[in-house]
Amino acid sequence: MKITAVSLIVAAGMALSGAVFGASAKDYQVTGPIVEVNSSMIVIEKGKNKERWEIARDSNTKADTEPKVGEKVTVHYTMTATNIEAKGAGKAEKGSKKEMKAAASASPSATP
Repeated sequence: MKITAVSLIVAAGMALSGAVFGASAKDYQVTGPIVEVNSSMIVIEKGKNKERWEIARDSNTKADTEPKVGEKVTVHYTMTATNIEAKGAGKAEKGSKKEMKAAASASPSATP
């Protein structure tokens, strides 16, 4: 019984460590005809409203063939932050209403 419990703990630890250290950005995709393409970007037109999806690309971007305007393609991409700007501590310092209620109920009252 001890061996089984230890094995389960070790297996869970290994699974979680892989999820934490091996985690990568989620992969997204967009499909449609190419409207514009050059060495630094590709523009795909998507849907009935003909939304323009402009996606950056570089020399590391893999492609089966050289993309051409008019071709229907599926582009796989990830979202990467390039800049994070703090906008002040207004609401972040206050906490949520649930946190405030939990803190109030956890603290002992001043009256007997």
